[in-house]
Amino acid sequence: MTIASGYSSGYASASASGSASDYASDNLDCLIIGGGPAGLTAATYMARYLRRVQIIDGGNPRLGWIPKSHNYPGVPEGMHGEDALYYMRSQVALYNVPVINDHVVEIKKRPDDDFLVATKGGNRLRTRTVLLCTGVVDVEPRFDGVKQALNDSILRYCPICDGYEAVDKKTVILGMGKGGFAEALFVRHYTPYVSLLTLGMESELTTQEHEKLKKAGIRLFDAPVADIRYQEREKNIVVRFQTGDVESFDVMYSALGTKVNSELASQLGATLNEEGKVDVDAHMQTSVSGLYAAGDIVVGLNQIVVAMGQAAVAATAIHNRLSTWHTVP
Repeated sequence: MTIASGYSSGYASASASGSASDYASDNLDCLIIGGGPAGLTAATYMARYLRRVQIIDGGNPRLGWIPKSHNYPGVPEGMHGEDALYYMRSQVALYNVPVINDHVVEIKKRPDDDFLVATKGGNRLRTRTVLLCTGVVDVEPRFDGVKQALNDSILRYCPICDGYEAVDKKTVILGMGKGGFAEALFVRHYTPYVSLLTLGMESELTTQEHEKLKKAGIRLFDAPVADIRYQEREKNIVVRFQTGDVESFDVMYSALGTKVNSELASQLGATLNEEGKVDVDAHMQTSVSGLYAAGDIVVGLNQIVVAMGQAAVAATAIHNRLSTWHTVP
């Protein structure tokens, strides 16, 4: 059994060929890059502001991986991520906002403050502002049955979203270092049956942190792992160690981290934090004038409602920026 990480962001930082004359001369008011909750929300707002807006989306948004969100407002029974995307896409379609399935490979800022955007598919766009909603990609654990475990809500990624569903269940946190340590303590609020699995990797925790785990009753498994697999009939995840010991768990939280899709922001020289997330001001504008960002790509809580709120702020700021009668710093 191997545990591997990898991602495919769909947003490359590469040079695109073509002269300035190849780009559309009819400016967009805003190009939104990314079609998840932030991008779709912003598009709805911008369209209702009577702005000329377009979405470029690489597909496979993170929201689509959520089997059911119980934090989605106004839906007491919870909502599947794909259903949420369907409704948001349908709302955008009401306003005839063009959505292009493509990947942006280059953004250039002109001396007049417009942006030139080139895509892998050969689209050449000119826009007055850009809103990055490219999000993050979870580093996925690799074991037999991982997709089905995710569909069955046995493998989870966000205890903020669904720790409530893990109440009193035997739960394991898959992660090394500070991230796994912090997530284990967070989940301990919901259940006394918490373990931290490091896959044989050195945990790099201090003596004080080890003591904190012990005091909280969190078991630390740092022995090398021989095999992990999901048992669909039993609805549990079984871990077999090289020592021959076997443990089974009702829930697994992956704390292997995320890859931030901030390459385009970096390409334009926007300020990023140490995790690669984009720094923004109160109007969701980056350090580059006219370049905005919203959703999981920015510093803050990775939640659907947060991304949608940030998108509303960004869309309104962009509208006011472009208005003859109103100026936002």
